[in-house]
Amino acid sequence: MSERPEGRGILRPSARDRAPWVISFCALITGAAAAFHYSAAGLALAHYDARAHLVVARRIIDSLTPGWQQVGAVWLPLPHLINMLPVQIDLLYRTGASAIAISVLSIAIATWAMSDVISRTTGSLAGAMTAAALLLLNPNVLYLQSTPMTEPLLFGTVMAAIALTARWLDEIGGSPRAAGIALAAACLTRYEAWPIAAAIVGGAVIISSRRGASIGTALRAGAHLAAYPGIAIVLFLVNSRWTVGSWFVSSGFFIAENVEALGHPLVAWDQLREGLYRLSGTALVWSGYAGAILMVVAYVRSPAKAPLALVLAPIAAAALPLSAYIQGHPFRIRYDVPLVAACAALAGAGIGLLWSRIQPIAAALVVGAALIQAPPLSRDAPLILESQRDAVSRKGREAVTAYLVQHRDRRTIMMSMGSLGHYMHDLSAHGFAIEDFLHEGNGDIWSFAMTDPKAVVGWMAIEEKAEGGDALYLEAKRHPAFLDGFIRVAEGGGVALYRR
Repeated sequence: MSERPEGRGILRPSARDRAPWVISFCALITGAAAAFHYSAAGLALAHYDARAHLVVARRIIDSLTPGWQQVGAVWLPLPHLINMLPVQIDLLYRTGASAIAISVLSIAIATWAMSDVISRTTGSLAGAMTAAALLLLNPNVLYLQSTPMTEPLLFGTVMAAIALTARWLDEIGGSPRAAGIALAAACLTRYEAWPIAAAIVGGAVIISSRRGASIGTALRAGAHLAAYPGIAIVLFLVNSRWTVGSWFVSSGFFIAENVEALGHPLVAWDQLREGLYRLSGTALVWSGYAGAILMVVAYVRSPAKAPLALVLAPIAAAALPLSAYIQGHPFRIRYDVPLVAACAALAGAGIGLLWSRIQPIAAALVVGAALIQAPPLSRDAPLILESQRDAVSRKGREAVTAYLVQHRDRRTIMMSMGSLGHYMHDLSAHGFAIEDFLHEGNGDIWSFAMTDPKAVVGWMAIEEKAEGGDALYLEAKRHPAFLDGFIRVAEGGGVALYRR
């Protein structure tokens, strides 16, 4: 006997299982088309971090001192490890194609996961499609998934963790292995995942209790799930200690320029909120608020729908930029993009909890309003504009590049990867490999060169302006003899080139 749908927009079980895959496939095609569009427009590698991520992945093998230590201790390692082998191919490294493919696939996984948890819990096709559309068609997300940046992999792993945790909670006596692995992957991708993982684990405990488990059973289940991201974080901290001598690098990579928010939580909150509105418009944000309220109501009324409350977890991503702004970190609108993904999931879940007959209408209104306020492929999208902050400096550095290419003599170039990693990537178009540079990741060689550079390198490229200047610039200011034996031969875009 075939099952009958409960109402308009409510999926049969077989269709409910297929729908997320169909939605994910459509997202994959759309994402690939967008990636080609932005690459053709010359925007795929516009952000300096996009190019720097490629350099970190490449340097694990292509380096004066290749090896695990090249993974580094500031950025989390998973994106670079996944891309480590592909970027050894010059074409994939210079274009970023392999990293972009990872980003496109990651967003497709995120849409599958969002659709899966919504359709499984509510049976709503409209809710599942709404969440996917609001995520994918936001111009900032659509641009970000067309670059080598790491946020798309965060979205994919976090949303997969939510969907798999919801499935695990539905399986009495099942193992959280799949959900735990997804959480561990997220925690090795971006720091925003750490508070999100805590929220998912806490949510799993609360939901287990809501569905009748004893407190002890719920806590044991939560501890089992928490072991996976916990082990991943411990391994990262141990690697950090081994690599740079510190368990966690929490300072030294930005100047406290955000004086308005420095020490002022309310100002930091206002900056975060305004950034989210600029990225998405009001329709998406307020739909997310409404979805969150509906999920709380559903949690109270129906134990069967309680796992949907896990969709609230991505809100915890706000903890990281809030903490950074309070410490004076410069405002970056990119840090709000995880909250766009959170709002998309919340809005879709809210649609799925409405009366089935009004779901299509509500979905059309929410998606339509969001697209009007933030049109897909808009060249004026805030994240695209922010990504081009380096464009003027990149143009100015052409004078440095021209001199370096003309007088290239195969001697090692000392350059801070923390400040000029993106410029190392620019130089790859002129045949320079990462092993041509001496950088912080080279450990003892770098340390020795910082005491007597002329004994080690033939060139120095020094960032003199961005973030107050790099490590070489600051050392030269403290000890003018640092540049003895070198002459300044070119400058541009904030970079000065010295030749021994």
